[in-house]
Amino acid sequence: MATLQIAANGNSLARPAAAAPAAPAAMSPLRMWAAVVGSTLGAFMAVLNIQIVNASLADIQGAIGAGTDDGGWISTSYLIAEIVVIPLSAWLARVFSVRNYLLTNAILFLVFSVACAFAANLQQMIILRAIQGFSGGVLIPMAFTIIITLLPKAKQPIGLALFALSATFAPAIGPTIGGYLTENWGWEHIFYVNLVPGALMVGLLWASLDRAPMNLKLLAKGDWPGIITMAIGLAALQTVLEEGNKEDWFGSDFIVRLSVIAAVSLTLFLIIELKTANPLLNLRLLVRRNFGFGIVANFLLGIALYGSVFVLPIYLTRIQGYNSEQIGMVLAWTGIPQLLLIPLVPRLMKRFDVRLLIVVGFALFAASNFMNVHMTGDYASDQLFWPNIVRAIGQALVFTPLSAIATSGIEQENAGSASALFNMMRNLGGAVGIASLQTFLSKREQFHSNILTNSVSVFEEATRDRIAGLTGYFMSHGVSDQALASHKAVVAIALKIRKQANIMAFSDTFFLLGVALVVALLASLLLRKPGQLSGGGAH
Repeated sequence: MATLQIAANGNSLARPAAAAPAAPAAMSPLRMWAAVVGSTLGAFMAVLNIQIVNASLADIQGAIGAGTDDGGWISTSYLIAEIVVIPLSAWLARVFSVRNYLLTNAILFLVFSVACAFAANLQQMIILRAIQGFSGGVLIPMAFTIIITLLPKAKQPIGLALFALSATFAPAIGPTIGGYLTENWGWEHIFYVNLVPGALMVGLLWASLDRAPMNLKLLAKGDWPGIITMAIGLAALQTVLEEGNKEDWFGSDFIVRLSVIAAVSLTLFLIIELKTANPLLNLRLLVRRNFGFGIVANFLLGIALYGSVFVLPIYLTRIQGYNSEQIGMVLAWTGIPQLLLIPLVPRLMKRFDVRLLIVVGFALFAASNFMNVHMTGDYASDQLFWPNIVRAIGQALVFTPLSAIATSGIEQENAGSASALFNMMRNLGGAVGIASLQTFLSKREQFHSNILTNSVSVFEEATRDRIAGLTGYFMSHGVSDQALASHKAVVAIALKIRKQANIMAFSDTFFLLGVALVVALLASLLLRKPGQLSGGGAH
């Protein structure tokens, strides 16, 4: 495993060839797969804890006395910490050793998961969630790095299929688990659920990762200007994306200031990384055709993946009045099929061109969104069943081939940078997607509401007849005052208009998600097929 120490976390093209690690085949297959399974299990839990908490946010807010606006920081603090630590993980693993760094953060993740269940107020919850996110964020890129450095090329699709369970299955199944636990056991249990798989994760990593000396001298040689500008820039950007819609975007001085800080810091980060001899991240990887277009497709996948998980629960709550458990049952059909299909994807990659699988996957994912563009007030769980099944198949087909083709030409000394960039951009895509969809949804609701309101006039005979009919209905059901009954009739019509405007806005939002996936499909068409991933049975 000492060989993995450098391989998994190198990030400089300038590193001499002599420093390249030995082939990872020196590890026994049992220990190699134990490391892969343990690390991917950690990545799964880290991603799961985003959606599982979001599904129970209202209950948590009520329990700790947080308002609706401030309660959003329970999720925001986790996401900020996670997206900041992902680019740092490769370098910190070199400093502290893969074993020490991964095991320490795995244990901290479990400890602070349990601690969140005992938070007494909003301030405590925000701090605990931030630390949980910081430790959990480490598990995502480290799992990806271990897969693409430790496994032989022929076995990497299997490892990436395991990783796909964290990237696509976990967001889909999170609301189902969160809703069930909250409705039947209480919100605290969404944090306890990490303990059993977490203990297995720690055991597997403990048994599989070799001890290696720490290299604390690297702390003095670190790319500190890059680290500082990156951390400030990503934290500010994530906060803007999470809070922008609530704060009316650039109508808020807070958002304007953070946007300027993010723009300046990230610009400086790019300049520093391109000029320094030993950068935190090797950004020159982005100009490589497969990795660059793979990142674009992955970013758009993040938009659609997290965006759809964000939009659908809001629709079911706002239009259909579903509780968290009912929402979870609807979303389960985007998760369960993936659990069955993802293990089959490596076999498909041996039989077919991986680019074909990616294109078909994106096409199905896009189609699942376009299936929802003609929604009505009766559009509920039954009508969402087939779009969710199609979406599940599409997601299952996309991620593993896309990850494999994007990283197929990456040298082991650049694996850490590739892992950080690939995973960071998917998470950032999710943040951009959710922020954009929040604003788009509210703007389209206002647009449709204005159109519908203008077409409903008291000067129209149909409108007067409808008001008269509803007035009669209310008077026959206990309202004795005709003026009050007439007022209730007008309010009922207004609510009906607003509901219809919301439904039309959701239809528009699903259309927008479909368009984003079509663009991702176009980006995937520009990928070049690498020799080691050739279809038709080649390994």
